[in-house]
Amino acid sequence: MRSLSIGATGMLAQQLNVEVISNNIANMATTGFKRQRAEFQDLLYQNIRRVGSQSSDAGTVVPTGVQVGAGVRTAAVYRINDQGNVTVTDNPLDVAIRGKGYFEVSLPNGDTAYSRAGSFQLNSEGVLVTSDGFSLNPQITIPQQTVDITINAAGEVLAKLDGQVQPQNVGRIQLAVFPNEAGLEALGDNLYRNTPASGDAATGNPGDPGYGRLLQGSLETSNVNMVAEITNLITAQRAYEMNSKVIRTTDEMMTTVTQMR
Repeated sequence: MRSLSIGATGMLAQQLNVEVISNNIANMATTGFKRQRAEFQDLLYQNIRRVGSQSSDAGTVVPTGVQVGAGVRTAAVYRINDQGNVTVTDNPLDVAIRGKGYFEVSLPNGDTAYSRAGSFQLNSEGVLVTSDGFSLNPQITIPQQTVDITINAAGEVLAKLDGQVQPQNVGRIQLAVFPNEAGLEALGDNLYRNTPASGDAATGNPGDPGYGRLLQGSLETSNVNMVAEITNLITAQRAYEMNSKVIRTTDEMMTTVTQMR
């Protein structure tokens, strides 16, 4: 009976759906996290009576036919890149992006990763780095005599040195944008990597056309909507129960057949 395998595909699909939703909920406090959504497709159909076929030698045509589906499969789990809320931290090294763009991060192996998490720190050499110690690209070094740091909306990093009136420009934070942000590959640790689906990164200065602006002393929070996720979780749970009910009903039907005398 097809309904056994059909119900099984439905349960597997909803299991994955719950896993995606649970990951969203788990990262509701993760800086710069973008929620994900599972997308499903129906499987191939068996044509018991093909639609549009001739039903007689007079040329009459079957108007609808008989097609029986084989279940459901996962088509994609895509990322929704809506802007998250901005929370004020008053930390001068925290930077939020308002609009499109990603920070460029240099990995230890020489590759470039991308991130929306702007919680930066200084290492022992005064280099602006992520919480894992990865430096920005291009690298920005803060002088040791710095008493105050200003990062303006255009990405310029200004360091006020002890004994000086005018701040010194020590570098500029650049942003990267992609033709298809949903095609980025998540690496974990708030990092992404470009893929053939995302296209190559186009770098530019914050505030340029097509690029977001920076906000110092703030962080972009996760764009997870808790109410929506709980609603989706309940819907997925009910769908899982319905598919399990299909399998249980099919088993009862098969039991009836095997008990016939």
